[in-house]
Amino acid sequence: MSHLSILFFFYLISIVTLVLSQPSPPQGILIDCGALNTSTIEGQQWVPDTDYISVGVSKAIEIPDVIPILANVRSFPLIGGGGDRKQKKFCYSIPVWRNWKYLIRTTYYYGGVNGGDFDLPPVFDQIVDGTIWTVVNTTEEYVRGLSSYYEGVFVARGRSMSVCIGVNTYTDSDPFISALEVIVLGDSLYNTTDFTKYGLSLVARNNFGYEDSIVRFPDDAFDRYWEPYGDSNPIIQSVRNVSSSDFWNLPPSNVFDTALTADEGKPMELQWPPVSLPKSLYYVALYCAGSRDSTSRSSRTFDVDVNGIKYYRKLKVTPSGVVVFATRWPLSGLTNITLTPATGSKGSPLINAGEIFSLLPLGGRTIARDVIALEGVKSSLQNPPADWNGDPCMPLGYSWTGVTCSSKRNRIRVTSLNLSNMDLSGTISPSVANLTALTKIMLANNNLTGPVPDLSSLRVLQRLHLQNNQLTGTIPSSLGAIGSLRELFIQNNLLTGQVPNNLKQKPGLSFRFSPGNNFSSASPSSRT
Repeated sequence: MSHLSILFFFYLISIVTLVLSQPSPPQGILIDCGALNTSTIEGQQWVPDTDYISVGVSKAIEIPDVIPILANVRSFPLIGGGGDRKQKKFCYSIPVWRNWKYLIRTTYYYGGVNGGDFDLPPVFDQIVDGTIWTVVNTTEEYVRGLSSYYEGVFVARGRSMSVCIGVNTYTDSDPFISALEVIVLGDSLYNTTDFTKYGLSLVARNNFGYEDSIVRFPDDAFDRYWEPYGDSNPIIQSVRNVSSSDFWNLPPSNVFDTALTADEGKPMELQWPPVSLPKSLYYVALYCAGSRDSTSRSSRTFDVDVNGIKYYRKLKVTPSGVVVFATRWPLSGLTNITLTPATGSKGSPLINAGEIFSLLPLGGRTIARDVIALEGVKSSLQNPPADWNGDPCMPLGYSWTGVTCSSKRNRIRVTSLNLSNMDLSGTISPSVANLTALTKIMLANNNLTGPVPDLSSLRVLQRLHLQNNQLTGTIPSSLGAIGSLRELFIQNNLLTGQVPNNLKQKPGLSFRFSPGNNFSSASPSSRT
């Protein structure tokens, strides 16, 4: 393994006086999915999700004594029913500050809401903007009567962030979500990650040697979850005056009250995280603080190895505490951490807490001009497709219904709009003319009304199918100036006026404008 491929940093903290005031709740939005009213739970306000999503249905969990945020879910009926497995996504749109860092936590508790033959939860994807975050499979926890949560860290790339539920090929019943939290993180947290290229997806965050409930807010100012973790190694319990403010990742100070250790002079082995990992790059952080007894204060020094590879050499742990971490460490399968006392060290190796995230390469984004244009198209339709939320093109396989996009990662454009035979009503927004990479517009066999907009800016448009609607007004003569246009079908509408000569005489154009319509000088048949 090349050491050039591994970036690691070491940070030593010192003791400062702890501030014992009650912290304010984290800044962000806590959404109780499917709930009807705002509620206050453990001092924090949870809001219903109706301001952030326009699709799905609210369902109540018919299991007594569940905690409040698990009592309801937002469920997303599979389009077409009957187990239709065509990929779709259903998105929450969350207002954010561009370039701010956010913790996103999703919580799932199935509660049997799909009924019938669906005893177990569906499996589906969750997506942030144009990036597939992870597969959601809550079956194991649900069988044990538990909820499941997923946590990630992302930087906002715009003024809104979409968090989406995606139907994949394994989804056999309606996907759902119980709660969604979007919390602002401090600038210093996880600041060695290049968030222009990656997001972080939590694998494990543990408080070693601790055997009580999850440590979270108010102990953790950002309401991160530090789960208890113990194994066959001895446990140390000792209150330490360690200030979390001197760690840039700001762990709660009470995670240093317990530790896993080994007999003096002996190495300590720890299998962590407790799951087998797919081959990838990981952010790994280990937190250690020595006890305050005089015999070990100056001599607790040990090497840290991960799967036999040197992670850090001669780590000196003082009562003030240290954190050592790697920002891009390759792992695969089960992970074994070994803490080996350095020569002459009298203190036992120990570890108080740890965090591990997988590095999530970010997906591409549809260019802003096309996103804005499609939002205009959506707003002009009275019943747009249910999955017209989030990024129109990304991630791959999750483009909006009827939308086809280019495959260039750095400049993703909308190239085709095919919404024929979808029982659409409303009008054709003039903003469609801003989708300048379009080669096809297919809106036939709907109930669209209003005029045909000026599309002269669509210089590469080849096919325009508007037949069998209820469009009114005249045919824009500017269509004749589109040199690439090869098909124009507008028959069976309510159009009036005259058929522009530059269309009737345009070479290479298949032009159908009758039957139907009420042109003052229409030919008895269309020209091809």
